[in-house]
Parts: sequence; C-alpha cells; structure tokens
Amino acid sequence: MPFGMGFGELVLILIIVMVVFGATKLPQLGDGLGKAIKNFKRSVGSLNEIDVTPRVGQAEPSGEAKPAVPSDSPKKQ
Repeated sequence: MPFGMGFGELVLILIIVMVVFGATKLPQLGDGLGKAIKNFKRSVGSLNEIDVTPRVGQAEPSGEAKPAVPSDSPKKQ
C-alpha cells in the first residue's frame, strides 16, 4: 500500500473526505484533480518544445524608446 498505509486507514480517510465534502462534491473534486494531473503531465512533457512562430499584430521592437505623451496635457500651438 502507498506510504505504508493499510486498507483500514484508506477507508477511514475516504469516509472523512465524504463527510467533509459531501457525496455531491466528490465527482467535481475527482474531475478537477484528473484535469490538473493531465495538464501537469502535458506541461512536463513539453518542456523541450519551443514555440518559434511569429506573433501577428505586434510591432517590431526598436532600439529607441518613444516618450509617452499624456492625452490630457495641453498641446502647444
């Protein structure tokens, strides 16, 4: 058994979980836990992949910074 626990201890933990969360929340908790494990495995497996596709709609970075002009400042005429 995992972590040196016997069958009795696992049943006791399951009973406590059912009392705390209720029978209606258990399927939602299981679904959320399954999705979290699936996403974690996918992210660990894709650590070596690098996205090199260019992003559409972003301006090219330039070496010069342009000063920001607030819109509420009076314009010189």
